[in-house]
Amino acid sequence: MKIAYSLVTRRTFLNALFGGWLAAFCGGSFYALLKFAFPTLGKEPDFVVLKIADFMDIPPNSVKPFAWGGQLGLFYKKQNGSTYALKGVCTHMECNVTYKPEDKKFYCACHQGWFDEDGKNIAGPPPKPLEFFDITTEGEKLIVAKKGIKVELPKA
Repeated sequence: MKIAYSLVTRRTFLNALFGGWLAAFCGGSFYALLKFAFPTLGKEPDFVVLKIADFMDIPPNSVKPFAWGGQLGLFYKKQNGSTYALKGVCTHMECNVTYKPEDKKFYCACHQGWFDEDGKNIAGPPPKPLEFFDITTEGEKLIVAKKGIKVELPKA
């Protein structure tokens, strides 16, 4: 059975198909551009809870990474045994930093940014120091929180 007249011509169908493809492509490109421009928008927690046994036994003058939301956190033990937690992300372009134990400095490989062992920016383009966190312990839990955030875990 052949239809004598169609409401949708071949040209209308192909135009709609191409227009839909173009809209999907532009929408996906715009989404990717927004995710590139604002990569960590709304992903940073106020605190994280870690196992104390995993972090307190690291050797002096070393770091151990942990997840800080969608970013890198570093648990750092200085030569004198004092411990610190900091965000392992450069303040310039949010690249991950690494610790160089032989120099006792943090290094950002993206643009050759250097931070001293206290997190202060000393060379390269980073505009401000690394962000340090408060550390508290509660039983077998190590609580790493943003400065000034009071954390009360539920009693179980």
